[in-house]
Amino acid sequence: MGDTSALCHCCSGKPFEDCCEPFLSGKAFPETAEQLMRSRYSAYVTLNSAYILETTASKFRKYYSPKSILEWASSSTWISLEIVSSEEKRVRFVATYLDDQQQLTRHKEDSKFEKSGGRWYFLDGKTFD
Repeated sequence: MGDTSALCHCCSGKPFEDCCEPFLSGKAFPETAEQLMRSRYSAYVTLNSAYILETTASKFRKYYSPKSILEWASSSTWISLEIVSSEEKRVRFVATYLDDQQQLTRHKEDSKFEKSGGRWYFLDGKTFD
């Protein structure tokens, strides 16, 4: 089975093929903001910059470059995702990774999401301590 039977990158404890993979491949769409957040983390791990852009609200896409997403994602070594809290349109999380200098980094973000046309989209996020 190879990598598809491996646990999902988003740390849900589920196999990747039963968790984020259907979202990343376009076979399914996240039903909650938390599922979208988890799948976006998996997209960074798997270097799927197209998914990051597609799942960002259209009014905010201009602030993101596929090239810069790919550069940052590929220069990081992704370790884990922890969901601190999850509400209907808001997810607080901690993404742990090694940056391009191999420094352990804990990115803490309070992210906002919206549902439009039956699909969830990332709006923006603010860091927290």
